[in-house]
Amino acid sequence: MEFVSESDSARRAGAGRRAVDVADIESVYVRTYPALVRVCAATLEDGEEALEAVQEGFAVAIQRRAAFRGEGSLDGWVWRVVVNAARTRQRRRVGRMKAEALVREEPPGVPRDAWSSQEFVRDFVRTLPERQRLVLFLRYFSGLDYREIAQVADIAVGTVSATLNAAHESLRRAMEEAED
Repeated sequence: MEFVSESDSARRAGAGRRAVDVADIESVYVRTYPALVRVCAATLEDGEEALEAVQEGFAVAIQRRAAFRGEGSLDGWVWRVVVNAARTRQRRRVGRMKAEALVREEPPGVPRDAWSSQEFVRDFVRTLPERQRLVLFLRYFSGLDYREIAQVADIAVGTVSATLNAAHESLRRAMEEAED
């Protein structure tokens, strides 16, 4: 996936940038919709919620298009808006799930001996810090490169590498512990 960006000279000069209109955002929608749905589905673990998050994110992007300052690509800005919509939905959902678990007084999760390796990895990824989960999803579910991930997650490119490394190392350790 390639982000479309303004020319460097126009960005440096800050001149010549026209206002973003609905057609610009619709163009991003057409190009990125499948990848955004995949990332949101991985984040939310629910296809319907993912579709809602993507739609909500694009609606917000259209409503707030005047907030785009042109400091990066429009694609990256829209990605950030949509990913933030999914993250907000996830936080609300986690809050509801915790409240429901307290009411039922049942411990969440499945005993370790009942996990298949796929369930183990999925459940482990849920325990990662939010930034590590997001970076993993953006890298492996949508195939973004480090520069694109940095723009979407609003972090430095070096932080993307360090975050992926930390997530991989945590998973490696968890798998070794599970084997013991």
